[in-house]
Amino acid sequence: MVTFTLNGETRQVDVEPDMPLLWVLRDELKMTGTKFGCGVAACGACTVHLNGEPVRSCQTWIEDVEGAEVTTIEGVDNKAAQAIQAAWVELQVPQCGYCQSGQIMQASALLIETPKPSDDDIDAAMESNLCRCASYARIRKAIHRAADIMEA
Repeated sequence: MVTFTLNGETRQVDVEPDMPLLWVLRDELKMTGTKFGCGVAACGACTVHLNGEPVRSCQTWIEDVEGAEVTTIEGVDNKAAQAIQAAWVELQVPQCGYCQSGQIMQASALLIETPKPSDDDIDAAMESNLCRCASYARIRKAIHRAADIMEA
């Protein structure tokens, strides 16, 4: 039995200790906003926050979240995430949308750490979040826009 906080709510799951957090979220807890992309932590589609830090849930074992706080796209609701989501809509960032929950989770963590990021800051933070549609220029522009929204 593993106990952790998910989006502000205490949850317990009885699964194998080496089950990836991604599968616990999607299959056991029916939280399907976090996406499966590659399974090897190379694409970022499965990004969630673990104790406030972005991690790849496909390579985070459930036993490693015992007592921790996990935030998914369904539960992220801080100033940075709200600004990111507003900028994403305003600038029509997504095309297919598959990678967007991971992109938003990574970008909101960036803005919490670096409220006014440079292009280099954005590129470094976002480089391991892949987008099949190659909307990288819109993603960068939306992160800058979100920083402006937060500053206002």
